[in-house]
Amino acid sequence: MKSGSNIFSIELTGQTNIIIKMKDTWKEAVHNQRVALAQILSAPLACIAQRCEMVWGQRELLDRILSEGLETVPHCVFLYALDANGVQITDNVSMTGLMPEHFGRDRSKRPYMREAVPSWGFLLSDAYLSERANRPSLTALQIVRRDDEVLGFIGADFDLRDLPVTSEVYEESHDWRQIKGDPAIRGSVFQQHRVDSLMDNNLETASAIIEELITERGMFQGVIHFSSSRATIWFVDDPFRYRILDADALSDPDICMLYPARPYPEDALIPAERVCSILRGMCKLRLADETLYLRSSSINIFNGMISLTFSCDGTHYMSSEEFLQKDTSFWTGCAA
Repeated sequence: MKSGSNIFSIELTGQTNIIIKMKDTWKEAVHNQRVALAQILSAPLACIAQRCEMVWGQRELLDRILSEGLETVPHCVFLYALDANGVQITDNVSMTGLMPEHFGRDRSKRPYMREAVPSWGFLLSDAYLSERANRPSLTALQIVRRDDEVLGFIGADFDLRDLPVTSEVYEESHDWRQIKGDPAIRGSVFQQHRVDSLMDNNLETASAIIEELITERGMFQGVIHFSSSRATIWFVDDPFRYRILDADALSDPDICMLYPARPYPEDALIPAERVCSILRGMCKLRLADETLYLRSSSINIFNGMISLTFSCDGTHYMSSEEFLQKDTSFWTGCAA
């Protein structure tokens, strides 16, 4: 596989290359995972298909070959053979034995049968929901040929829970992203105006409390809801549970006494000295315009990202550095 500028070239078993253009980072990660899985699964299915070609149409012999080959296909739940029209001509073969009730099943309308099998004869389908358990699943198809004639397919079903993660843990992109919100809210944004919340009348104190919690008391992530005067916060000492600070807590510095002092994490991407500037910038955006104003924002010091959700329900995700480079006038125009 070759990559560069979001263009990927895939080659399996020495056959013709496919060029795929990926649009964003999570799709690149999924693509890399699928290529790695295909490399694991394609060879054993090709061997099984070659053996099945010699006895094609003979149900019992095909079941025997599939049963013998099942253990060579890692993580496979079911193995079966289909004719060229997508009708099953064998039982389902599983680790627990044969399932004859699937013989004659028409799979032609299943998602994996609607995808085009590449010229080299192997396809790893997109993920879909299984009919049996309504679980995210994948199916691999291997064409069975006799000379130039397509006899049918060997199908192998996989539950996503059973498949190994063959790539690095996916890391969220730090690129600036803008996501549009509720069209009903966007359509009526100029018919509304900001109404002072309890937090609006106490922004300086609330901002100072949140800064103290982040820089001195182990808070690493928070969502500040300006319109409803609350903050949802997470701490390094107990990262799997969130806490909610209401308007009373955000107006009383005594709240900081509930959380023990903690050193600022060395691996945080947002330096401690920038937290104050970020929070001040968010407060300015809350009060900058009576129509296009900040409803909520978030900060995560480990991935270095913040988010801004405006009254038009549009949300921006960006690095803290990008945020600090923009002035208030830029954001009110961007929200519009």
